[in-house]
Amino acid sequence: WRHRQGNGDLEALPDTHSLSPRRFYLHPEMSNDLVGTHPPGAHSLVAVSVGYFIEDFVDMLCNQKLHQSWELLFHHSVVIICFGIAVLLHQYVGFALVALLVEINSIFLHLRQILLMANLVHTACYRLNSLVNLGTYVVFRMATLAWMSRWLFLNRHNVPPAAYAVGTAGMAIMTPMNIILFYRLLRSDFLK
Repeated sequence: WRHRQGNGDLEALPDTHSLSPRRFYLHPEMSNDLVGTHPPGAHSLVAVSVGYFIEDFVDMLCNQKLHQSWELLFHHSVVIICFGIAVLLHQYVGFALVALLVEINSIFLHLRQILLMANLVHTACYRLNSLVNLGTYVVFRMATLAWMSRWLFLNRHNVPPAAYAVGTAGMAIMTPMNIILFYRLLRSDFLK
């Protein structure tokens, strides 16, 4: 299962999540309005991402033990709810695209898993991926989550209370989860 799942995830990520920065480059107006402005393709990208997270959630539920995957299942649940709201309301699509920047790092997290499964831990490829993984983790996960939290705080008066509550809860869940994962990666790959 892990071999099948790891390769499928790695193949899907560049097709969907890496398009997020391109959307902002091609449509700079989204940088000014993360709530109501988005081109049709952006909405589709977020909708496809919801489908990816649902598929991955179901796959983990069926093929892994709960104690092995509960953190990722919880993560996926939060993403499905937040992105699902954006898709259904056709609002906050720009904010969801910012959140997809986080997933760029998933390419290197998945490659790390594949290298671990192939028992290639003591190779230059693994070491290089570990460095790129940590770098993209800081840039695309930590910095993006910090920016999103700041945006929510600064725009709290412009966001309806229900949407603000969901966004704040999502950030309150995702930020500590990502800090813990960063520590685990740092400890495993660099502090042994």
